[in-house]
This record gives sequence, C-alpha cells and structure tokens, in this order.
Amino acid sequence: MVATIKGDMGDGSCVLLRADMDALPIEERSGVSFASQVPGVMHACGHDAHTAILLGAACLLVERRAAFAGTVKLVFQPAEEGAGGAQRMIGEGVLTDPPIDAAFALHVRPSLAAGMVACSAGPQLVGANAFRITIQGRGGHAAEPHKAVDPVVIGAQVVLALQTLVAREVDPTASAVLTLGMFNAGESFNVIADKAVMMGTIRTLDRQLFLHLEQRMREVATGVASALNGTAHVDVLGGVPPLVNDAAMADRLAASARSVLGEDAIVAMHPEMWSEDFACVLERVPGAMLWLGVKSAAWEEPKAIHTAEFDLDESALAIGSSAMAGVALDFLMRA
Repeated sequence: MVATIKGDMGDGSCVLLRADMDALPIEERSGVSFASQVPGVMHACGHDAHTAILLGAACLLVERRAAFAGTVKLVFQPAEEGAGGAQRMIGEGVLTDPPIDAAFALHVRPSLAAGMVACSAGPQLVGANAFRITIQGRGGHAAEPHKAVDPVVIGAQVVLALQTLVAREVDPTASAVLTLGMFNAGESFNVIADKAVMMGTIRTLDRQLFLHLEQRMREVATGVASALNGTAHVDVLGGVPPLVNDAAMADRLAASARSVLGEDAIVAMHPEMWSEDFACVLERVPGAMLWLGVKSAAWEEPKAIHTAEFDLDESALAIGSSAMAGVALDFLMRA
C-alpha cells in the first residue's frame, strides 16, 4: 500500500518513508497479551512495529502539512523476508509519480536499549542471495556403488570445496559468508539416490565480491561434479544488494533522531551480516536506514529478532515516528 501526504505550500521534492509488514513462520512464545493468534506465525522481526511507527509518522506529518511544500510518500511494503517485496514494488513504479528525491526507513534493534539509535554512513548490511545446487548422479543398490554415481559423495565434496572460496579467495579483512544450510538426498538407507539438493546463501558487504563468489560457486560446483562423473545445476533464487547509507542522508536522519533524544543517544554500529531489501531502494535513491533501540531496561538480555521470544519496549514507537516524520520535514523544508 502506498499513500501520499502533500504539503499545503505547493509542489516540491518527494520523500519516501518505508515500513515493511510481513511476519515469520515461527510459533510465538513471547507471553504478551497481544501474541499472534495464527498458529505458527508471528511478528518476530518487528515489522508490525515498523508499520505502527509509519502510521504515527503519518499523523505527525498531516498535522504539519501547512509547514512544507512537496510530498511524502508512505510505503507499506509486504514480503521483505526473502520474497522480493521491494523489487516488486519498484517494478510497479513506487519510485515514480512523483519521482523520489530521498528515502528513509528504520529497523528495530534488540541489542540497543530503548531511547538509543544508530545511523551511520556507508555499508550497513550485506548483500545476500539464496541458491540451490542440484547434483545429478545415477542411482543404484547400496551394495553395488561401482555401478552408480553417488550424488551424496559428490555433494559432500562440493560442500568442502565451497568452503575454500571464502577461506582462500577473499581478502581476510573483508566480510563474506558462504553457508550451506540444507542438504537432502535419498529416502532409504540401502539405496544410492540419483539426485541430491543443497541450498545456501552468500553474504558480503562488497557488491563486486558478491558477484565474484556467485560466479565461483557455479564453477566449483559444476567442476567438482563433472570430475566425479555427475552434473551440477546451480539456481540463484533471488537476492538483494548490500545496504549502503548515503552519507548526507545518514547525517539528516541522525540529526532528526538527535533532536528527539539528545546527542548522547546516537551511537555507532558496525555493519552486520543480515540483509534488508530496502537496499534495492537505496541503490536507486539517496537515503538511509536508522537502527531503533527497543530493549527494555527491565530485561537482562535482549529479546532477539527471528526468535519465538521476540518482543520490544513500546516506548520506542514514538521515538521512531518522531524521527521518521522529522527527517521528512527537514528534507522538504530545506530542499
């Protein structure tokens, strides 16, 4: 869903504010009174908070529309969790009519206390993909391996060979991950399967390194399989680029949060190996993402995202709304 707020002072620039909306396939164990009522599904990444924050920002902006010229475009985006929501909305024209001059978003950060935020220039999150490698062999009886081509053995060699890509082809000072998270083959203990399927992900902060590892993964998988009399087919199932904050926009967003919280509430954060499809917007439009602290002072440990216990301190919601509305007003009133 997309909504626009037009300033009463006439035409001007256009700022995009984005919130993602989707949940995750996790059974909730947070214990809160408003826990998910849908079995096996919960808002384990704070996207419901992101939506509430953007609605709060909308209220603040509507109340102040007499003070600015231009347009604020509010984007409520589905399918951030690996399903290509940002790419689809971009393809459907969310960055046009009117064209976007700056884009901002935020994400909850359970490791940061409520009342604290982080916003830095440069790479913040990695580019990431999902890939599938299908190893084709020749099935047979477990007692006669010489008559078969075992895809499990081939796949095991592919797994080991892929581990050398980061260990031996990536500068040790760079951040990169290649992880195989799934390996399936066969249905019986005494049968050599004819096929094995692996799935995994590549993650790195450097776009060129990302492309290099993707190409080398294809070469290694197909080469190892061929050497062992099998074949390998590699499918890249989608991905997002690294999320890079524009320096000037990160300064604006940090300044907006600082005006709400004070100088000492802004902290620096190191880049993380997570991914976020708001990166697809930031590839095309200058902008930035803010990390919003949501850890309650009453909790000894953070309640981490993507876990069944995830929760947040709701005092952070008003902070997020103020920061988002503030950066939009600042940009439009100075543009």
